[in-house]
Amino acid sequence: MPVPVNIQTAIMRAPEIPLPFYRYLYRQVGARWQWVDRLRMSDEQLAETLNDKRNNISVLYVNGAPAGFYEYFCEDEDMIELSHFGLIEHALGLGIGKWFLLQALYAIWSLNPKRVTTTTNNLDHPRALQLYQMYGFSPVSTGTGIVRPLSDKELLEIVRKS
Repeated sequence: MPVPVNIQTAIMRAPEIPLPFYRYLYRQVGARWQWVDRLRMSDEQLAETLNDKRNNISVLYVNGAPAGFYEYFCEDEDMIELSHFGLIEHALGLGIGKWFLLQALYAIWSLNPKRVTTTTNNLDHPRALQLYQMYGFSPVSTGTGIVRPLSDKELLEIVRKS
C-alpha cells in the first residue's frame, strides 16, 4: 500500500525518546481517545517504562512535523503487543492511517513472533476494531473503557513537565 501522493513521510525509531516529547505525542494522539495513564506517571515511572529494552517506539513524521506514533512491547519472543498506535489531528484525513498501521505491523512481524496482540475499547476511534480486523486481528474479548479525566492539578503538573 503506497503513501498518498504529495505527502512526505518518515518513520523513525525513537530508542531514547525524551519524556517531554513522548508526553507531547501521547497527549496529541490520545486526547480524543481518553489516554491518560501514561500522563499520570512520574518521570521515573515513565522513564522506566519507555526505557525497558522490550519497549519500542517509532514516530511518524508528515511533511517534516510529528504526525503520530506506534509503540509495541515484546512480552517474550513469542508474543508482541501493539500497545499504542495513532495519528495527531493534523494527519487525520490524509489517507495515511491504514498505511501507517501496516508499517507498524511489518516492523512487529519482522521480529517473527508467534502472536501479535492489541487492545481497543469503546473509547477508541469508531472504526478502530474494523481496521484491526482488516489486518488480521481477531477479537477475543470485549470490555468498556472508563473515562477518568485528569484533574486541574494533574493538568498543571503535565504542563510543568512539558
